[in-house]
Amino acid sequence: MTEETIKTNQEDNEELSFAELFEMEENSAVVRVGDVAIGTIIGTVDDYVLVDVGDKAESYIAKSEFQMNEGEELKVGDTFEVFVERRKDEGGLLLSREKAIAIKVWEEIAKIQEEDGTIQGTIDNRVKGGMSVNVGVPAFLPYSQIDLRPVKDLDALIGQTLDFQILKFNRKRNNVVISRRAILEEERNKLREKMRDLLEEGQIITGAITNITDYGLFIDMGGMDGLCHITDLSWGRVSHPAKLYKVGQELEVKVLKYDKTNDRVSLGVKQLKSDPWATVTEKFPVGEKTNGKVVSITDYGVFVELEEGVEGLIHVSEMTWSKKPRHPSKIVTVGDEVEIMVLNIEPETKRISLGMKQLLPNPWDLVTETYPVGSIIEGKVKNITDFGVFIGIEEGIDGLIHVSDLSWTERIKHPSEKYAKGQTIQAVVLKIDKEHERFSLGIKQLEPDPWQAAYNNYPSGTVIEGTITNITDFGIFVQLEEGIEGLVHVSEISKEKIKTPVGMYQMGDTIKAIVINVSAPDRKIGLSIKTLEEDGEGGAAPSAEYAQKKESAAPSTFGDLLKAAANEDKTED
Repeated sequence: MTEETIKTNQEDNEELSFAELFEMEENSAVVRVGDVAIGTIIGTVDDYVLVDVGDKAESYIAKSEFQMNEGEELKVGDTFEVFVERRKDEGGLLLSREKAIAIKVWEEIAKIQEEDGTIQGTIDNRVKGGMSVNVGVPAFLPYSQIDLRPVKDLDALIGQTLDFQILKFNRKRNNVVISRRAILEEERNKLREKMRDLLEEGQIITGAITNITDYGLFIDMGGMDGLCHITDLSWGRVSHPAKLYKVGQELEVKVLKYDKTNDRVSLGVKQLKSDPWATVTEKFPVGEKTNGKVVSITDYGVFVELEEGVEGLIHVSEMTWSKKPRHPSKIVTVGDEVEIMVLNIEPETKRISLGMKQLLPNPWDLVTETYPVGSIIEGKVKNITDFGVFIGIEEGIDGLIHVSDLSWTERIKHPSEKYAKGQTIQAVVLKIDKEHERFSLGIKQLEPDPWQAAYNNYPSGTVIEGTITNITDFGIFVQLEEGIEGLVHVSEISKEKIKTPVGMYQMGDTIKAIVINVSAPDRKIGLSIKTLEEDGEGGAAPSAEYAQKKESAAPSTFGDLLKAAANEDKTED
């Protein structure tokens, strides 16, 4: 064989060896694309680990793909399942730890749903409509499937690892829907069946508050909910259950009623203690002093707690002796310890009337000693009304000067004509009615009654001379002196019959008359012009105008006299 032939054969063998080598490499590969293989860590470089899967080349996987517990580290020799994605053009394999985990998870998810089992997951964060949960792959937990009842603080669930039931999944869409409620309902049903056999009326149990409403508390007794009505929370008054309790709080309760047919349970808290109202009359006798705590303030008074479950009312009128008490919030505040007196108790209606002012001196007890009748006081005008003037005497006591006691002689239409608020005036104490808390004063009594002097100065038969101040149909008023007037009745003006003096006299005319009667109590002096004339003394001459009318009207003929007489007869009839 020539050297050239040998060389040609060697080249042919080399070509066959290269083709065969390529085919052998494909056929002899330990792993195939799309397989899940076991990889062994043979080294680490920065953020990557070098993994050997038994192939001819090692591959790198990022450390972030390895789910390690806190405190754990990747070490040479550790083995993991990895997914073979593809062979790289430059050689080696593209491996994925995360995809290997996902493949196993999906297989597990399918198996769990088929067997109606549960899967463990960690709640990652809130998403639209629910929560995102890591069960190996991201899963969706709808709000309605989180718990048996709406959860108020969803953020508190983040980071918790819980068991879930798989409702449905779609591997192609990477979609998994899970439920925690389904597990809780199953557990609850088991507990409820157990409770139906054990629950009895009168039993004392401990439960957790699941909901608070205006009318009471819902309490989970372990598989079954019961209602504790607001009226069964305390022997005292409860404005709202939320002021005393919180959701999630454990509470000891007594089973009051159990309706097995409808699974309805009525619970009570106050029934764990005896009714304090049964002994309230012995503990807080009427008329006794005691202490209490202000628990509520209203416009009409203050509620005071005497002991747990027992409250009494201090009406606003029983807080101070003042006739115009301030708002209760101006006197006490919630939480104050106050000393009170028990005024009345009605155990059947659970009502106690209390008082504060009874422990303070009643200013009306001392007022008669401090301000005896007839004494002169000084005070400021506090109020003016149509019927009189109110003067402040001291705290809680006002005195009234009636309009009739302002002046002996003046005709006062309204007290504001003479007095103003804040003005300081003097007055005489006329009367004190302690029972009705009335203090009567007078200003005119500071001076002697001029009518008493008039009674002495103008006895019957006294001839007076005065000025006409008013003319009415029934008579003439004549001023005798300042503030003293007498009346000449129409029947006492003349011997002749007169219908009315109007037109006979003028205002301001001076006339003489005789006093025919005097009444100091009635403040009246009766005068007569007619009597004075009969006694021979001149009275008052009618006005010239009236005399002229009278003269022109006198009959001049016999016929006129007859007509006049006939008219007088008709008038008399």
